[in-house]
Amino acid sequence: MQTTIAPSTTPIPGQYWQWRGHNVYYVQAGEKQPQRPPLLLVHGFGASTDHWRKNITGLCADFQVFAIDLLGFGRSAKPKLQYSGELWRDQLRDFISEVIGEKTVLAGNSLGGYACLCVASQCPDSVAGVVLLNSAGPFSEPEAIQTQIQPPKNPLQQLIGKTVKWTFKRRLSQALLFQYVRQRWVIRRTLEKVYLDKTAITDQLVEEIQRPAYDQGALDVFVSVFSTPQGEKVDVLLKQLTCPLLLLWGEADPWMKARERSQKFHQYYPQLTEYFLTAGHCPHDEVPEQVNPIFRDWVLSIIQ
Repeated sequence: MQTTIAPSTTPIPGQYWQWRGHNVYYVQAGEKQPQRPPLLLVHGFGASTDHWRKNITGLCADFQVFAIDLLGFGRSAKPKLQYSGELWRDQLRDFISEVIGEKTVLAGNSLGGYACLCVASQCPDSVAGVVLLNSAGPFSEPEAIQTQIQPPKNPLQQLIGKTVKWTFKRRLSQALLFQYVRQRWVIRRTLEKVYLDKTAITDQLVEEIQRPAYDQGALDVFVSVFSTPQGEKVDVLLKQLTCPLLLLWGEADPWMKARERSQKFHQYYPQLTEYFLTAGHCPHDEVPEQVNPIFRDWVLSIIQ
């Protein structure tokens, strides 16, 4: 009978890997399992490896587990680059090749889910399976639907829209907005909107999200993420996908219509496995006692 290690929020020591001349932070736990693929956990926007502690400690008895800070986030370097799904795809692919050394099960939350899907679809030799938790990323929409949703704007609306866009392209406006969103009380208020269980929002969680926002280069990352053109559409990626796919949805996520997005995933990849959980945008952190056993059993099922 397998022994389950209880989720923990105790800090896990990490190390750095050099990628394209930049420091990339990652943590590693558990022993290599000859018949089981390693796991690589990828955080969402504004988060880091810290966000996966409860899952690392809950899964490392059964798997070798890695978690990584995407370039621009957490303890990784924050160089002035164009940040995109393609950049993070290449980072994750190279990490699997250079550090892990074998096919890996990728798991990502939100923005990290989109990055994982990019790797799984476009670099299939690196990935044994992919787990998406409230994954971000745009779907294609038929032109007729786009026109219906976005009726033509009148001249005043167009002028206001252009003015707002112009304002937010100014460096001062960007800096002021970033200064606002990285304040502790704003971070806590944002988390309160997207976590169903408010007791999961600890001072430690708030501090771990706030800390990297004060690193050198953090403003440039913030600006780049919100100004870079959208990457490949999720439906296009799903059409290219060949590995097993597990979807985990925190159904109370106000940022994503889980049931609606679920239907689109089913449309383009019907052979997926899926669970809906009573949680918000970050189910891995909010209900790890549910996520970890599902994750573990699914990985074991795809290697049998």
